[in-house]
Amino acid sequence: MLEWMDMHAHLNMLEEGPEEALRIAREAGVAKVVTIGTEPSDLQLVLDLAEKNYPDVFCTLGIHPHEGQVYTAEIGQFIEANVSKPWVIAVGEIGLDYYYEHSPHEEQKQAFRAQLEIAARTGMPVQIHTRDADEDTVAIMKEFKGRVKGIIHCFTGTPYLAEQALDMGYNISISGVVTFKNADSLRQIVKSLPLDRIHVETDSPFLAPVPMRGRKNTPAFVVHTAKFVADLKGISVEELCKVTRENALKMFPKIKW
Repeated sequence: MLEWMDMHAHLNMLEEGPEEALRIAREAGVAKVVTIGTEPSDLQLVLDLAEKNYPDVFCTLGIHPHEGQVYTAEIGQFIEANVSKPWVIAVGEIGLDYYYEHSPHEEQKQAFRAQLEIAARTGMPVQIHTRDADEDTVAIMKEFKGRVKGIIHCFTGTPYLAEQALDMGYNISISGVVTFKNADSLRQIVKSLPLDRIHVETDSPFLAPVPMRGRKNTPAFVVHTAKFVADLKGISVEELCKVTRENALKMFPKIKW
């Protein structure tokens, strides 16, 4: 049986609950899940979830750009104090989001830079969220070029963003968005991505892939996105499973498989 990894999920947000979601995921062939910290109130939750379910569940710690305005030095200290735990594989999700404008741009940038500094100091990879902010995201990433690496999660950006990210040593993670009817431009980018730089994820409970559109997303559904990506790349699901596993182990050395 194939063993997949869901590189980005929000287990604490799933309506079925994390334990049931993990049971269903295992039945579908999803062996590992990364659950994501996004705001001050969920950082301890994801830590506890990963510790309880380690080594099948790993986590990241970070403040999402939507919450950039609430980022403080104290939150940064909490993140930095906990990234050494074996189940914490990255600082994230961090970045910029100019689509929803939930936090002012400057405060998003300050939080992004501060957390990239934490990653640089601690040698941790990052998971980056960016939407409608390609140029500013790339500019800030370039400030840390050679000091920080990681992935662009749920990639929906431009060829420019993909090229720049790859040039700086980042990988690209693909969500169910690639299966959507209006995602032709994303599909063209995915076709061009090197196999050794690609990951798959759900971003559950958001963005359920075809054929699960209309349902709440869950880690088990990563297999649908993976099948779609394998077809785009012209390879078997077995090969994609193998390369995404290798990519995860290389980019996130604390992952145990």
